[in-house]
Amino acid sequence: MSFESLLAPGALLQDADYQAALTAFLQAYPEYETTGHIDELRAAEYPQLDERGHVYLDYTGGSLYAGSQLQDHLNLLREHIYGNPHSSNPTSLATTRLVEKARNAVHDYFNASPDEYLVIFTPNASGALKLVGEAYPFFERGQFLLTFDNHNSVNGIREYVRSRGAITRYVPVSLPDLRVDETRLKEFLGQADTTMPNLFAYPAQSNFSGVQHPLDWIDLAHNRGWDVLLDAAAFVPTNRLDLGEWKPDFVPVSFYKMFGYPTGVGCLLARRAALEKLERPWFAGGTISVASVQGDTYYPAKGPAAFEDGTLNYLALPAVTIGLQHLRTVGPEPIHHRVRTLTGWLLDALHHLRHETGTRLIRIYGPVKNERRGGTVTMNFYDPAGRFFDHRYIEAEANRRNISLRTGCFCNPGGGEIALELSRPELVACFRDSDDRITMDDFRLCIDGKNSGAVRVSAGLVSNFADVYRFYRFARGFLNQPATE
Repeated sequence: MSFESLLAPGALLQDADYQAALTAFLQAYPEYETTGHIDELRAAEYPQLDERGHVYLDYTGGSLYAGSQLQDHLNLLREHIYGNPHSSNPTSLATTRLVEKARNAVHDYFNASPDEYLVIFTPNASGALKLVGEAYPFFERGQFLLTFDNHNSVNGIREYVRSRGAITRYVPVSLPDLRVDETRLKEFLGQADTTMPNLFAYPAQSNFSGVQHPLDWIDLAHNRGWDVLLDAAAFVPTNRLDLGEWKPDFVPVSFYKMFGYPTGVGCLLARRAALEKLERPWFAGGTISVASVQGDTYYPAKGPAAFEDGTLNYLALPAVTIGLQHLRTVGPEPIHHRVRTLTGWLLDALHHLRHETGTRLIRIYGPVKNERRGGTVTMNFYDPAGRFFDHRYIEAEANRRNISLRTGCFCNPGGGEIALELSRPELVACFRDSDDRITMDDFRLCIDGKNSGAVRVSAGLVSNFADVYRFYRFARGFLNQPATE
């Protein structure tokens, strides 16, 4: 049976290879069957996936939304009148109640006590990170420490650090698993001037490799006098983050990565004590209690309002409450178990694909086993002679087969540089010899002969075995084929 025919509704039921693979999968991962309600949810709430024969494997890029989320939100807006919350008229007060309901829903979902954590709504996780970067009190001798595999929105904080004369340092990740040597991390954490504010930032789950770094590092850093920024954007869609147990100082989140809808809304969960350290470099509408032109002064608002610039995306915030309730109904633990089993099977299946020459078809970046990792799998394809298939070609072929995956370095240059073995000298030389601006095509020429990106697939909320099996069949189609020039 051709790959294209496998996309037709019901086609897999007639495919003997698929049935054999499914049987072996269920024997290896019997806990998958405890998540059967997610299959029912997919059929009822996400029917377009199977009706259109679409393989969606880009959950780290963004989750999918359920039909009921849209309907519940639309009904709420249709049946009531909501106005700008920065007033005390009836429609404004109605909106304020919805905003606070959404804030409370975030507190509840993450078990974040309002006595300890504040919820600040932002456009996305990047907006939350910018709030921290621009306002954290970096001084000379202060440090910003981060792991190599941070998202660019975390890396970007180093520009604020540089402008204030503080120090940015990176803890390396090591091949082949792209993990951090904890002994080295302790050395880095022990080299700070504790009379200065110091900020340690790391992802709970790498959006490049899927590596899950220990949450124990939060206390490790606190005990050495550091504040901790935990990037949870790639972690919380398929893992529970209990802020009653773990106490990072700053946690950025994008809600569309968790439940698909709405986009344009995220939040910063911030410990009250840490938030008091922040000094905003400007003020805006909504962030002050009083401002004067002639008096040339202003007084900041208290609590989240001091950080929520202008008018919130207030009509979208009820959809956050609805989305979090949707995840509660499905259950974070069943989602986690399902993604774990699917990822485990896919890692093993891809890792064992070999050409007739005996060389591997797939090189996986990060752990090839399921321990301490999430549902993100990043790889490149190699032909029998060891030449790589350009990741853009793989994406184009996947597009032709109605598979949504992602290619590039996923806004995670440090992880990509280590995985693709791009050295510091060649990168420095590349950027030194370039003009003021450098395009991705310029960069590819500069690192002539090396791959400039990778292929990423990621399971999530309503993934099923058919999705990962179809990707495996797609990958298998490159066996014994020469890489295109």
